[in-house]
Order: sequence, then C-alpha cells, then structure tokens
Amino acid sequence: MHPKTRIHADPSLQMDQFDRLPDSLLLLILNKLADIRSLGRCAAVSKRFNSLVPLVHDIYIKIDRVVTVDGSDPDDTPNMPSPKPRNMFTNFLKMVLYVIKPFHHIRSNTSGSRGPLFPQLSSQHSPAQVLKNFTHVRNLHIELPSGDVGTEDGVLLKWRAEFGCTLQNCVILGGTRVDKKTSISSTQENVNVNSNLNLNLNSVQEDNGTMPESFYTNGGLKLRVVWTISSLIAASTRHYLLRQIIKDHPTLVSLVLTDADAQGTLIMGPKQLKEVRENQLACSASSNRTQVPACNMKLRYAPYLELPGGVGLQGATLVAIRPSCEGSGSGNGSKKEIDSFILGAFDGVFKTAVKALMKRRSYLLEMNGF
Repeated sequence: MHPKTRIHADPSLQMDQFDRLPDSLLLLILNKLADIRSLGRCAAVSKRFNSLVPLVHDIYIKIDRVVTVDGSDPDDTPNMPSPKPRNMFTNFLKMVLYVIKPFHHIRSNTSGSRGPLFPQLSSQHSPAQVLKNFTHVRNLHIELPSGDVGTEDGVLLKWRAEFGCTLQNCVILGGTRVDKKTSISSTQENVNVNSNLNLNLNSVQEDNGTMPESFYTNGGLKLRVVWTISSLIAASTRHYLLRQIIKDHPTLVSLVLTDADAQGTLIMGPKQLKEVRENQLACSASSNRTQVPACNMKLRYAPYLELPGGVGLQGATLVAIRPSCEGSGSGNGSKKEIDSFILGAFDGVFKTAVKALMKRRSYLLEMNGF
C-alpha cells in the first residue's frame, strides 16, 4: 500500500507581488494613472490601495455633463429651442459642474469607520466634493464636456487665460473660416501654382500688415469684440468655480481647466494660487464669476494665413489681453514674459498661426472692467 501524499501550495506563488513593492513606487504608478475614476477603482482593490489613493499628487477629472442650478439636465429638457451661438456663453453662467458616478462601492478602511472614502453612486457630485478626501494634490487637471462660447460651423475660436485673484494674461486666436485643402496630383498642383502665382504676389503687395478699411465697415471688428468679451466671461466664470477647490487644497501648485473641444484653457501656477489664498476675489455683481479688470488689448489681423498641413485660416485674428497697470498688481511684466505666454499658448498649426500674426502690425484697444 502506497503512502498518501499531500500536495502543498508553493508559498512563493501565493504571495501578492504588489506587496513586494514599496509605497513610494506604488504612488508613482498611481500618479501616472491620474484619472479620478481609475483611481476610485484602484482604491476598491485592497486596503493598502485604499490608503494610498488619497495620497496621490496628480489628478485628472473629466466632467461628464453640466446641470443647471435647479438640478435639471439641460440635455433632457424637451421642446426647447437651442440657444443662438452668440448667447451660449450666458447659459454657461447659469450652470454648475458635476462629476457623474465617479466611484463604485469604495469604503474607508479606518478602524471603526464605515463611511464612504469617496462619494457614492446615489447622487451627482461636484469636483470639490470628489476631491475632498485627497490630501496631497499638487497638480490638478479638470476637463469640461464642451467649450463655453458657441460659434458658427467652420469658425475657429481658441483662448488661453492665466488668473491669480483676477485676470493676468489672456490670448485669443480666432478665424472666420478654417480651410483644409484636399490632396491633388502633382500635375494639377503645378497648374494651380502657376495660375495663382501672380494673384498671390499681388495679395502680398496689397497686404502690408495694416487693417483693411472693410474690417471696420463689414462688422469684422465688432465680431472680434464679441469673441473677446465672450472668452473673458467664460474664463472668469471658470475661475470663479475653482474657489472652493483652491481653498480646500493648500498643496496645489498647478491647476488647469480645459474642455473637450479644446476651445479654452485656464491655468494657475504656484504664484497665482498663493495670490488667491491670500486675497479675496473680486466678484462680478451681475453673475457668479470673477470680475474682469480694465484691460489693454493688442489686436493683430491677417486676411488669410496658409498653415502647415494644407490648412488655411481666413480672417486670422490674435488678441493679447493684459490688465491696465493702473490699480492692478498683475499689470506688470516684461515684454519677454508676455511674448513667451502668447507664443506658448497653443500647439501645432495654431502655434504657427500665432507666430505669423505676431509679426503683423498691432492695434491697441482699451476695455473697461466688467
């Protein structure tokens, strides 16, 4: 009779390999992950992960949708005509941002506590509520579901703004139409080049960098003013909505608020965040947004820009905005710093457009605070 043998599991195979990694390395991995929903799922994996997730430094929050202040979803409202594009930014002022269902069944592992570590599925939560249990946030990126300023099809409008207590810098790039050339045969291309050579040369001679008279008479200047005011209202509204987050997270050194349409970007660095914490925001009396100070604006214009990749931009416009020096601590700054902000505002072909427009003649405009 053969003796009975017992099969024993190999202890090395039972060991969780993550247990061999130090906390510092796990935090490095979680910081690379960044996405708030993915972090929420990681926190549900184990007690150790649950204790490490709130220590993450880098966080990315994608907003699913906006809801009105009365809690309704504007997308669910029946038989309501869509707003005119030029009035869409006013509707944004009446909305509150929410993250929808970011975490699933995540519980705190502290002894004697059965409360949720993060908000549960039962309701909608603002970014401030979702972030309340993160104690070491340094770099925060929030993405809205869409741009704030409505435009017609084919129109380009992009902006980037830097805020402290109030506006410090803003650059706006616009165009009345974006053209994309289709690929053509080399023979046809040579024919087009030869036939258009004289026309292009004449256009260069006529376009000496000055603003054409038609720009003032056909509504071109008025349109740029609308773009500018709309972008500033959108930026100041975004800034106002960040107050609670800045207050709750003294460890923040970088805060970026973008949108899925890549229309606008609001940025705040260490100096700007410190300024907000140490001073009271000046709020607009008419709406829930930060007051925009009196500003000087430099406007540059080109009737047409040919950009890399077969992209053409009609009515190309660059507006650089700075607060007036009088009564504004943020109105100072060297020309080198201002130009650096403008040139670094956008990427790709839009950066090329900015470089081309920076060589054009500038026109100075003044705007009162609002």
